[in-house]
Amino acid sequence: WYTYEEITGGGTFSTHDPSGDTLYGADIAVHPDYRGLGIAGLLYEQRKRLMKRYNLRRMVAYGRIPGYNAVAGKMTADEYVQKVLQGELRDPSLLAHLKAGYQVKRTLLDFLWDDSSLNYSTWLEMPNPDYRPEKRQIAAAPIQRPVRKIRICAAQFQMRPIRSWDEFAQTVAFFVDTADTYHCHFLVFPELFTVQLFSLMPPDLNPNVAIRQLAGMHERYIELFTRLATERDLYIIGGSHPVIRDDEIYNVAHLFTPGGQVYTQDALHIPPIERDDFDIEPGEEMKVFDTPLARIAIQVSYDIEFPELSRLLVLSGAEVIFVPYSTDEKKAYDRVRYTAQARAVENFVYVVITGNVGNLPTARNYLINYGQAAVFTPSDFAFPPSATAGEAEANVETVVITDLDLTSLVQQRELASVRHLYDRRADLYDLRAKKAVKVVRTE
Repeated sequence: WYTYEEITGGGTFSTHDPSGDTLYGADIAVHPDYRGLGIAGLLYEQRKRLMKRYNLRRMVAYGRIPGYNAVAGKMTADEYVQKVLQGELRDPSLLAHLKAGYQVKRTLLDFLWDDSSLNYSTWLEMPNPDYRPEKRQIAAAPIQRPVRKIRICAAQFQMRPIRSWDEFAQTVAFFVDTADTYHCHFLVFPELFTVQLFSLMPPDLNPNVAIRQLAGMHERYIELFTRLATERDLYIIGGSHPVIRDDEIYNVAHLFTPGGQVYTQDALHIPPIERDDFDIEPGEEMKVFDTPLARIAIQVSYDIEFPELSRLLVLSGAEVIFVPYSTDEKKAYDRVRYTAQARAVENFVYVVITGNVGNLPTARNYLINYGQAAVFTPSDFAFPPSATAGEAEANVETVVITDLDLTSLVQQRELASVRHLYDRRADLYDLRAKKAVKVVRTE
């Protein structure tokens, strides 16, 4: 059995393995002046959040049993621990671990030197109830891990008339279940796919009134996706949904995390039809989301057609750009597709696009859709032919699922046949953001 000194590398933590599946709690302490304030409980909660954040199998620790010194002549250390577990004796140190959620696996001798415990201690384990071994086998892991891969799912959403919110939620849950069944880490829905709910409104409703009524469903939208993301341990880009702020309408993409957090990215460029029909205003912030699995950005539809924005996001760390879009016919779709693929090639970044398909014949505000989900890569030897990792059939309800190798992506930015990010001519031109890209660290 290893000793404390061996496990911790003599307290230096040189034994840390970034690809390990277990979090070791080396020590925890609260200053005597601040005990009884719940600080230890908060520290334990942060440990649990780390387990969930990095999809770790368990957390382990050793536990001192300082109360054993007083009864050592009357019982063995094992018997003492059992009596504490049964509530017959009290040991403040062991009880604190039990309250935090640890389970006693065994009693150890000479794991560490502690006079009050007579060198006895408990070996404690806290399993992660949300652990997903399949996802870990795909090689998802913290950014520090030598090999990093993620599996993404792009949902090609079928527009069809519905008669209730529950019918909409059922379709959403189907795609979430699909992504979970195939052990995906990220799931992306199309831009404004919630306009399917227009079919619950009068067909001749003014577009501006309709979009505001849809924005009024924002809380239900948030509740639905937050619940599904936490239940399925998924990062979900919930397409985009209209949001009212200061009486203005914004087209807002939402990122839902397994930990229950919600992050947003406004559409920054608004096409004429959305300005004219829905009075949508452009957002003002560019964001990169630093998740435990990958650094991602979201560019809503029209945004991907502006190369400056993608370049700024990549220079700020983005490895994957998700592009939820909504286009009415093929020429509009081609603009999104070709510019998205160009962004992938010129920036050495993965770009995932997905859109709506089908029609809403009862909703004049959103009649037809043309869509084809795809995953684009850089174009070099280390990447798939045609710089496309996956592609759906056009205009059918389906998904695209593919694995993305982030380690290879980073390596190829420096080693590929061409190196766009390194070969820029800073002596001839420059690209600067007037507002800094905001890097948001997510759970």
